[in-house]
Amino acid sequence: MSETPQAATQATLQAPFAVLFVDDDEMSRNHFARAVRDDYRVHLARDADEAIALLQNLGPEIAVLVTDFRMPGRDGGHLLREVANLYPQIVRILVTAYADKDMLLQTFNTADLFRILEKPLRADSVRDVLRQAVARYAERETRQQRLLAMDETLAFLAHELNTPLAAISLFARSVEQDVAQEYDPQRQRDIGLAATSMLNNAQYCLTLISSFWATVHKSGGQQSAPGSAAREVKATRLVATLLDSYPFAGAQRDCVEVEAHGDFVVHAMPNCVALVLSSLISNALRALEGCRAPLLRIEVTGEPEPAIRLLDNGPGIEPEVRARLLLDPVTTHAGRGGHGMGMIFCNRIMQSFGGGLGIESTPGEGTTVTMRFPARRGRLQDDASEPAPDSHAA
Repeated sequence: MSETPQAATQATLQAPFAVLFVDDDEMSRNHFARAVRDDYRVHLARDADEAIALLQNLGPEIAVLVTDFRMPGRDGGHLLREVANLYPQIVRILVTAYADKDMLLQTFNTADLFRILEKPLRADSVRDVLRQAVARYAERETRQQRLLAMDETLAFLAHELNTPLAAISLFARSVEQDVAQEYDPQRQRDIGLAATSMLNNAQYCLTLISSFWATVHKSGGQQSAPGSAAREVKATRLVATLLDSYPFAGAQRDCVEVEAHGDFVVHAMPNCVALVLSSLISNALRALEGCRAPLLRIEVTGEPEPAIRLLDNGPGIEPEVRARLLLDPVTTHAGRGGHGMGMIFCNRIMQSFGGGLGIESTPGEGTTVTMRFPARRGRLQDDASEPAPDSHAA
């Protein structure tokens, strides 16, 4: 049995949290729905089998499961254990009218219960416990999103390190083969350039690792102070810090300009954003090699959407290649160890924060890559006068 028609009508106005209530007594189901439907979308089930059937379709949107213990067929303990196994992200609450200590201990220990409620249920107590349960669910979801973002970042970091390390290996092998041979001045110059490239690639790897580790370590030390102003990183500051530590070669730094048309707080993990930006700078500088008057302009904008744009006047990208860059492993630098996965990883990381990448390019004129950030979240959190929305409210 799904939610009541009245609750369904209000669902579009409510926060994206749903509660599944399981009880074989129709009066109990109706009482529960009336008590909380103004704050949550409510789904109702008569027994464990119907609850599992609902979860198979609605699992991703259910935040809290509240179930009676005594029901025909499988009892609430069996249901809670099955849900703990199949849908561990759902916060689980048991309702019982029986003071069976052994039963309660077994269920609590094997189903990882959040709370146990006693019958008869009181509306104010139920609403209070649900607020706490939804807060717990939101914490779990946030933690999971951070872990997913970290997985993407580590994969991206592995890719970024693999390319320069492959180049180092290639140049080192070449130097090793030539060291015992006689060679002319041109060959000496080539070996010198190879050694310089090895140094630059090694420095790039070390910079990435150092920056990533330092930022993660610093962020980890501030988790105990949520909302602290010290954790806020402005986009312009992030760009400036990265440019200060980026391993530019030769006169590369001279062709990089920064323009700020507004600013915004980077609420996504700054180390992840810095890695994406570092990769995009590397791609742009590579594209500018050989240009007579190379220029890479980095723009920060706050409106109409928070964004960081990289505009270069390089050779541009052919339309058929550009169309595939964020979808397929496409590279124009295969001869130098490119794999074509960098843009895909960059886009995935930005998408994990609710943003994304955009690429515009005209062959012969240049390329613009835009790092888009979620606008709504930035505005809400930047406005200190606006209270944070209650996570359980409609």
